[in-house]
Amino acid sequence: MSRQNQHWLKSRRIVERIVIEGDLELLTPAHFGSGDTEGPADLSLLRDACDGSALLPGASIAGALRNYWRERKWGYGEAAKDSDLFGAKRGAKEEMEGNQSLLIVEDSIGPQPQVELRDGVKIDGRTRTAEEKKLFDVELLRAGTCFTLRFELLIPKDQREALCQDLALALQGFEQGEIGLGARKRRGFGRCQVRRWRVWRYDLTTPDGLLAWLAEGHDWPDRPVVPESQGDSLAKKLGVTLGDVPDKRHRFEISAKFRLDGSLLVRSGFGQADQGPDAVHLHRPLYGEPDLSRAEREPVLPGTSLAGVLRARALRIANTLTQDQVKADRLVNRLFGVGPEDLDWKDKKKRWASQLVVHEAVIQGVRTLMQNRIRVDRFTGGAMDNYLFNEAPVFGGEGSGLTLELTLCDPRDHEIGLLLLLLKDLWTGDLPVGGESSVGRGRLRGLSATLKRVQDGTLITWNITQAEHGLKVTASPEPDDVWQSLETFVQALDKHLAGR
Repeated sequence: MSRQNQHWLKSRRIVERIVIEGDLELLTPAHFGSGDTEGPADLSLLRDACDGSALLPGASIAGALRNYWRERKWGYGEAAKDSDLFGAKRGAKEEMEGNQSLLIVEDSIGPQPQVELRDGVKIDGRTRTAEEKKLFDVELLRAGTCFTLRFELLIPKDQREALCQDLALALQGFEQGEIGLGARKRRGFGRCQVRRWRVWRYDLTTPDGLLAWLAEGHDWPDRPVVPESQGDSLAKKLGVTLGDVPDKRHRFEISAKFRLDGSLLVRSGFGQADQGPDAVHLHRPLYGEPDLSRAEREPVLPGTSLAGVLRARALRIANTLTQDQVKADRLVNRLFGVGPEDLDWKDKKKRWASQLVVHEAVIQGVRTLMQNRIRVDRFTGGAMDNYLFNEAPVFGGEGSGLTLELTLCDPRDHEIGLLLLLLKDLWTGDLPVGGESSVGRGRLRGLSATLKRVQDGTLITWNITQAEHGLKVTASPEPDDVWQSLETFVQALDKHLAGR
């Protein structure tokens, strides 16, 4: 190949640059890890090396954007074509000759981190107790922490409309709160949303536009800001429409409202437990008050706890319907994922991300009460010495409520059937959540639920409400038999496990 024909010598003929900024707020706690095992916690936060501020790496933002764009445009698990917006995909044979990404994503430096500490543990599915040496703690940024995102789009000649449409499609995930950032985003962490966009356009074919771009970051009297009157959505600010771009994602969503029937205790390993009772229900502090003991708190049911309960019950249901242990494990592992600790060292490449996204739920209308308890000597029937302890669970009732949100990506009919059986067990109080279920804690009672199946641009919705003498189910579009339309999924589960 002659020097004149080499790819890296070709000009991209950039005629315009668009700078976009957005105010991103964390809706739930998030963990952006540093990979450093030396610190106050087993999993420490990534901090800026200069002043210790919270740091959101541009690589994490770009990876999340590219993955959302791929799923939105091509579907879950589908390979995307190379994009001028994001460049050649890593690992491609043509990677050395592929175009560089036309989107520049900058690191975002936030405020001084207000840290929330949580502990985690791996549960043994057989004994339903904590596994030995599997307790860890993690640093989280509090819900409400804000970052400023900044992107710069380079536009070659005659490519403006296509690039702006792809970028608006990718950033729509931040607008709608559908992109998670950081670790454990399929277990409720890292949910975020951009509230407001700011856009600047620089026409590099004119002297004024070129000089304005060169003065970016400095005071410039004629900085070309896109007026706010053009709309709040980024697509309107960029002058493109997304209505003709089909959503290729196939998913099944559940949004179910429950009331707390009795008490609930998910132990908090830090903070309040050191100030009074031996065990306190988990509350998440909101951003604002630096002092953790004085910060505004709200009780939550964490996604990690709920997912663990659902996984254990799903495996129990699968083992009940089939004698084939391998088939039952394969079904549950596809829904809830397989980590490296669950595999033999020869099978480390067979890891599988969870298809089920479980969100963290805020519990409303509850109050915290302290209870004193003792441990009884089974031989004498009396109280054992030095075993008086107290707990502070949250108590619900008629006015309490929490909304559980589950999303199953790329579902199959039998997997939807298993999810419906899990919803039934939660609805009737047969499946408790949290700890100390043996003394009656963690029972939920279903109030209403909305089920949605989105496939090939078609939306099917079921609404379930608790009536006086049972359940009332409606669907849209309305089928011939609304009950049978749901029963079909459960029958598919039975056929799948029975091998029919």
